[in-house]
Amino acid sequence: MTIAEIIRILQSAKLDSLRQYKADLKGIFGSYSREEQRKDSDVDILVEFQPGATLFDLSGLRDFLEQKLKIKVDIVSSRALKEETKPFIHHDLMPI
Repeated sequence: MTIAEIIRILQSAKLDSLRQYKADLKGIFGSYSREEQRKDSDVDILVEFQPGATLFDLSGLRDFLEQKLKIKVDIVSSRALKEETKPFIHHDLMPI
């Protein structure tokens, strides 16, 4: 699957992600955004969770996106980013 296909699918899932899981999909980073993915690579997605979001929302979002993409997904909350990792993630970030 190409990065363009992934972004298109995530754009179409953006509203449902916000409504159902209180999650605003921000972008893709990591190996897929650098086009260095391998067969076993997951898709790293930066997400901003809304107030009131729970662990069940995170887990549900991951399952929802994996079903849409048919690829393993790693969800990273923007609030959980450490200051020292932010520059690397934002450098690779492809907005959704």
